[in-house]
Amino acid sequence: MDDCWRRILRSNLSRRIYQHPEPPRGADAAPVIAQPADSEPPSPSRRSLRGLDWFVFFVADVQTGFGPFVSVYLTAQRWTQIDIGLILSVAGFVTLIGQMPGGAVVDAARSERFVAGLGVAAICVCALTYAALPIFPAVLAASILHAAASCVLGPAIAAISLGLVGHATIGERLGRNARFASIGNGLAAAAMGACGYFLSARAVFIVTVLLLVPALIALRSIAENEIDPERAHGAPPRFVGAKPPIKPPIGPGALMQNRPLLIFAGCLLLFHLANSAMLPLVGSVVTMRSARWATLIIAACIVVPQLVVAILSPWVGRRAQIWGRRPLLIIGFAALPIRGLLFAFISNPTVLLPVQIFDGVTAAVFAVMVPLVVADLTRGTGHFNLGQGILGTATGIGAALSATLAGYLTDRFGSATAFASLATIALAGLMLVWFLMPETQPAKVAETQLAKSRDRGARESARPRASGNQG
Repeated sequence: MDDCWRRILRSNLSRRIYQHPEPPRGADAAPVIAQPADSEPPSPSRRSLRGLDWFVFFVADVQTGFGPFVSVYLTAQRWTQIDIGLILSVAGFVTLIGQMPGGAVVDAARSERFVAGLGVAAICVCALTYAALPIFPAVLAASILHAAASCVLGPAIAAISLGLVGHATIGERLGRNARFASIGNGLAAAAMGACGYFLSARAVFIVTVLLLVPALIALRSIAENEIDPERAHGAPPRFVGAKPPIKPPIGPGALMQNRPLLIFAGCLLLFHLANSAMLPLVGSVVTMRSARWATLIIAACIVVPQLVVAILSPWVGRRAQIWGRRPLLIIGFAALPIRGLLFAFISNPTVLLPVQIFDGVTAAVFAVMVPLVVADLTRGTGHFNLGQGILGTATGIGAALSATLAGYLTDRFGSATAFASLATIALAGLMLVWFLMPETQPAKVAETQLAKSRDRGARESARPRASGNQG
């Protein structure tokens, strides 16, 4: 009987929290808006869900063509390393400054499916430009367009996912997205590597262009009327009886006062400052110790985490709904300092592969938890995708500084010291999550407030008893 009453009280408190939230206390509170109690749960069709699976798969295929294959292709075209470095630097800069504008564009759009289709088409135009006109002005323009399209495409996929399934099951949906993206990356890397080896480096970009067709077919199979545009932006859903959609009462600038979001951005900056240079540094160390097997070992170091992500990410999505966000975030952040310390003390190149399992654990957690935490913190604001852009900017800053920092430490103190230093930075990110990052899952927040209300009631009921005893 006690359990029954406890469940009733918890559900009532959760309902009151969403209908009549406590006023924000300064900058510590996340912006929240009243949620309607009679929101209908989304019920997307199986066809739309499968279409999203395959769209994510083919987008990962398309994006794979713009990885290390760009440097290989341009080198084969007799480009200088200075010109190649300039192209990559410009693309990285555009990616960094385009994160927040890209998210804002998706929030302003009324059709996330249309935005995603434009993004994929733009990337394929870039690939065609690389293949047909490998001259500096054309390739520079294509690299800028590709970076800008990528800033829009990632948030658009997350927005479609949230608009289809809603907040209640977005964790599992993000887990499926991560699984199909990981499988797509692995298969595309193998296929494009084979095309480059047996045909030519230009064939990689031709394959990328051809992948536009199945990607758009998969996108078209997602029913437009099943994507709630309000929910996709983090605003209250439009399907609430006959009432008009509730407009978010805050502007985009309010996200910069969302303390948990800014703490999470700082955590991600420290994480990527430690993580981004770790695998390239491993490649340099392996090449110096075993040049003959370096390419094969690094390829395996890339494949192993992809396999772990494909296996683990759906489980992460399900656990996030049961455990909450904090335990999984701590696991993801804790794996990086362990990995860095192992790299610092391992000298046998073949032992590096098991260590990369930690990279797969981190990648699986982050692929699900980053957009999921943003969905929690921006719920009811209408700025879900702008929130993703804020975190993307922090990620880009950390990644941009990581290579320079690791290179300096390696040249000055050696690779072991560099790995240990990166592990220390990763440990700082873990401590930031442990001590400052709050739980963001609405159900867990409701349970915490329920426990606080019980304690407050117990204290208040004890006061008259204590005063009566004194009298």
